[in-house]
Amino acid sequence: PAGPGPGGYPGWGAWQGPPPAAKPGVIPLRPLGVGEILDGAVSTMRAHWRTVLGISLTVAVLTEIVVVLLQGLVLSESTDTDALDDPSATVGELTRAMGDTLLNSGVVLAITLLGTIVATALLTMVTSRAVLGKSVTTAEAWRDSRPQLARLFGLTLLIPLIAVAVVTIGILPGVLIALGGASDAGAGLAVLGGLAAGIAAIWIVVRFSLASPALMLEKQGVKKSLTRSAKLVRGSWWRVFGIQLLAAIIANVVASIIVIPFTFLAGAVSGEGVSGFLNGTSELGWTFLIVSGVGSVIGSMLTFPITAGVTVLLYIDQRIRREALDLELTRAAAGTPGQGTNPPGTPGS
Repeated sequence: PAGPGPGGYPGWGAWQGPPPAAKPGVIPLRPLGVGEILDGAVSTMRAHWRTVLGISLTVAVLTEIVVVLLQGLVLSESTDTDALDDPSATVGELTRAMGDTLLNSGVVLAITLLGTIVATALLTMVTSRAVLGKSVTTAEAWRDSRPQLARLFGLTLLIPLIAVAVVTIGILPGVLIALGGASDAGAGLAVLGGLAAGIAAIWIVVRFSLASPALMLEKQGVKKSLTRSAKLVRGSWWRVFGIQLLAAIIANVVASIIVIPFTFLAGAVSGEGVSGFLNGTSELGWTFLIVSGVGSVIGSMLTFPITAGVTVLLYIDQRIRREALDLELTRAAAGTPGQGTNPPGTPGS
């Protein structure tokens, strides 16, 4: 083994490997592995738990209150789904029941989506500071993210609409052929077209999946954020897809562990008990809505930071790999004069 060399420097004459990467915050400032990205999201929750859980809990509670009130006061009164369980129901009755169900689901989805957008925006700011070991209050996160919320809302709606449009274009020829009289051929073509379009839609969604942190941290517009995401994902599609799929599975498992017991508890303490809930005969009254809503709040409080944190850290990792962002982050963490306080938001070349 090489001893001290000239000048007393240890390891002289022997390769000791590169020096360890700086780690001022929740991740080392170098290209990250899958485990480090997931650990970074969890570490952000642990290191800044007051801000992270405070944001997640506030957004989840406000969102769920609106959903419960709408379901209890408006949607339950205007929805008649009995026709869906009636074999003798007419086509008109089935159409109305399905329309009411889709409308109510759409309203709940829109409210939930709005809450998710606000939580994602605030948590993006928290995670970006956590990379540098800097803390941020909820008020500071809101101040920094508020100017971009409208654009983030438009971006969040635009990406699914693009995917839906692609799938619609894929199945449309088959539908038109079926309407023209060749029902079997049209149905087969619609299925094949739908499968091909579905794959294309998934590819597009993953390609644009880093647009949200690009928009929030680089203060970009919607179009430029989509372009940035496509540039960062290019050549790493499968890696980005795999990491985000894994994060989604973990978040859904965590949410299910919490939400499912609360749902059964809600069914047990309301209506006809668990048996009525399982058979679908019990009424979903206020007790059910409130108890199940508590489970949804707890689940969202834990899953918001995971999904938002993984997306932000994946964005930063891609920029480190492509644009040497780690050098800027290291200088910023060391407090080098002339460097900004939020390098993750500096647009790349």
